[in-house]
Amino acid sequence: MTEQLTWDHPTRTFLERAASAEPTPGGGSVASLAAALAAAMTSMAARLSQGDKYAEHRGQTDEAIRLLQTLTASCERLMHADITAFDGYMAALRLPKETAEDKLARRQALDKATEEAIEVPLQLVRLCGDGIRCTQRLAAICNPHVISDLGIGAILFDAAAQSAGLTVEINLAALRDQAVKTRYAKSLAAQIREIADLKSEALEITRTRIGS
Repeated sequence: MTEQLTWDHPTRTFLERAASAEPTPGGGSVASLAAALAAAMTSMAARLSQGDKYAEHRGQTDEAIRLLQTLTASCERLMHADITAFDGYMAALRLPKETAEDKLARRQALDKATEEAIEVPLQLVRLCGDGIRCTQRLAAICNPHVISDLGIGAILFDAAAQSAGLTVEINLAALRDQAVKTRYAKSLAAQIREIADLKSEALEITRTRIGS
């Protein structure tokens, strides 16, 4: 069995495994890493926006750092969960389908595995929403010397959310319950729109402050 990836592994190990012919780590795991990098950039900007010069905003930056630490840990958990969800779906595919009972049990297992494969990346989209709201709030108050890094955080949160969204979409195609499919699709679309808007707002502030 392949050793489970964690943030303690070298970046090279993650890249080599992601580039290999193995199906995991795949897009969902890469999206988790992108979200963690977004959190890192935003957290760095927050930490470098503390001290006497930024004393009036200390409460905001402290809160941001705490949130982003939690978010990063959740990204690692979701990376593992994405791999587990994929393995669960593949296991359901391999179930026997010789009898009517077999087929029913297999179909039920596939439905359950599909919903799990949707829920995991959808959780990551929600985390990206939490993260980019934090980034957007910091844009106007953070240290101008790291404003570009904060903007990178916003871009990466949006990219991670869109990437996780594609993972949701491909799994939605396998979902048979049309009502559930519609509910997931509407939720995803609303969250992706909000994240895109927040990214645009954060980048507008970022570029204005770069040019000032």
